[in-house]
Amino acid sequence: MEKRQAWKAVLAALAVTSSMGTMAADYPDKTINYIIPFGPGGESDISARFQDTTFKKLTGQSMAIQYKAGAGGAAGWSQLNGMPADGYTVMGTNLPHIVMQPLEKNVGYKTDDIHTLYWFHFTPDALLVPADSPIKNLADYIAAAKKSPGALTLSGSGTNSSNHIAQQRFDKMAGIKTTYIPFGGTGPSNTALLGSQVSASWGYTTVQVQLGKQVRCLAVAMEQRQQKLPDCPTFRESGFDLVGGAYRGVAVPASTPAPVQAKLAELLGKVNRDPAFIKIMEDNGFAMLNIGPAGMPKFMADVKARYEGIAKEMGIRKR
Repeated sequence: MEKRQAWKAVLAALAVTSSMGTMAADYPDKTINYIIPFGPGGESDISARFQDTTFKKLTGQSMAIQYKAGAGGAAGWSQLNGMPADGYTVMGTNLPHIVMQPLEKNVGYKTDDIHTLYWFHFTPDALLVPADSPIKNLADYIAAAKKSPGALTLSGSGTNSSNHIAQQRFDKMAGIKTTYIPFGGTGPSNTALLGSQVSASWGYTTVQVQLGKQVRCLAVAMEQRQQKLPDCPTFRESGFDLVGGAYRGVAVPASTPAPVQAKLAELLGKVNRDPAFIKIMEDNGFAMLNIGPAGMPKFMADVKARYEGIAKEMGIRKR
């Protein structure tokens, strides 16, 4: 009797394994729901739409972009692991958000709860002002901030986002005090900048490319100038060692079958290596990144250590 039950268990396990293998072999055979945990118009939305075009070309299936904005992305990430775990529900994921948010307070998830399959690009931080601003360069910006501490207001893509970190770090480096106003993503942050609701904005290189002559780029947080923005200097050129930006990837519910995860990661890698995809991303100011399952453990360990150090500098205690 015990042997019969044991064999039934083995056969059941084999059936599940076979079913999962078949599922992965056929994947994807329908539209994938791609949830962006921000509103429309930001980098996560824009890059997801570029991915969709290439994904459709490679697989014949679409990625239906949906939005679940709130709490700087936490509203979506806190619900991710309760969503269907069949490979047809994926969600955009961001750094430093998923490290910094749980360090500050209870946001409904921990960093290790977010199962990112692939990091595919990053956007360097950039300090921007409206085109008609009297602030012409970084020296003008610092002088204005020192003249009236706290009077300069800056929009950004959320609390403890890459933009927020850049503002905090640069204020410290330059010995100035400015007022950071978090918005629910890059889209509304840009609207505030263009409407002169703020003095300046901590945005990204992609924002300058997107908005063009409507804004002026004072400096970019890169090691070298961005090729699409040759007239915008790096912070390092002015003596400030500020390099950083936002990383974006694709995550799935943690219980998604391993073979399906592997197939999706493989497809995302193919999208990221597609020449047409690379060109449109770089033309829009994005910088490519290729971190898949093999490199994920080391990459995440490194960024967690880095952002925990930055959080400590910002007075955010590790929870």
